Amino acid sequence: MNHSIVQNRQDSDLFGLLYGFRFRPGECGQEIDSATALDHLQHSRDSAEFLWLHLNLAHAACERWMRTHLELPEYFFETLREGSRSTRIEHVDSVLLAVVNDVVFNFGLVSSDIATLWGCARRNLLVTVRLQPLRSVDKLRSSVKHGEHFRSPLELLVHLLRDQGDILTQIVRETSTGVDRIEDQLLSLRFSDNRAELGAMRRVLVRLQRLLALEPGSLLRLLNRPPQWLQEEDVQELRESTEEFSLVISDLMALGERIKLLQEEIAAKLGEQTNRTLFTLTVVTVLALPINITAGFFGMNVGGVPLADDPEGFWILVALVVTFTALAGRWAFRKRNDQ
Repeated sequence: MNHSIVQNRQDSDLFGLLYGFRFRPGECGQEIDSATALDHLQHSRDSAEFLWLHLNLAHAACERWMRTHLELPEYFFETLREGSRSTRIEHVDSVLLAVVNDVVFNFGLVSSDIATLWGCARRNLLVTVRLQPLRSVDKLRSSVKHGEHFRSPLELLVHLLRDQGDILTQIVRETSTGVDRIEDQLLSLRFSDNRAELGAMRRVLVRLQRLLALEPGSLLRLLNRPPQWLQEEDVQELRESTEEFSLVISDLMALGERIKLLQEEIAAKLGEQTNRTLFTLTVVTVLALPINITAGFFGMNVGGVPLADDPEGFWILVALVVTFTALAGRWAFRKRNDQ
């Protein structure tokens, strides 16, 4: 009896369950607690029903509870601990294993920090595990709570990928706005050094491209040899969603190349500006050279300085300095025109 009381009062947070939903054919997802989820897993015989359990891997008891109650393959737990976090969906031992990288949920703000979601799906169960809140999972939960229907665990995964693509599209759109602003400044000759800002944008896009792009090999194997329990509609939706996601990744790559071209153009303009500054300093130095040399010679405190007693000596020296300065200036500008 004591065990029954403890079981009935068990809090989901005791093993890291964040939320769970039960899906029945033609009905909206119904939110359930941990006791209902365990009872369904142990006693349900309705093959048309399935559960979605979302757990917090940072909880100390989470992995132990999954090993005890969910009968997940060992490869899934190895994936939780492996260093590689490339985004992929693969078929292993009649289950689907998914590693999905997404941006961290940050209270309505668009963040570029990346976190990982691990998922395992079979006929009547989808388990998702994360260390940090993710934007795409939050959107998926919102869709379920607003009454959207799902017929299978794979359809939930497909919806997750599409939500991830929407978030990535938003990031690309906002980054494009910043790039457009910098490009307009360049085209309107209101030049300013935006290399640091462009560099930060490009680093973010390269990181998103590297972590969010699906591995084509594992996806191709899944589409060619799907598990028997998958419906044909699910496979078709997965193919369509991955094609849509590939287009978003292509837009991201194109934006990265555009930023690279802008960086090169800014570097070229800075090089031209530096060359003009150096030329100006060179011309000033060349023009000042005759008068400096003349002043150096005639400023010596020694005897025999020429034109010292000539009443027109000053004007003679002025004429010499002007002549040599004009010759030096002509030489300098001719070198400039030759370049």
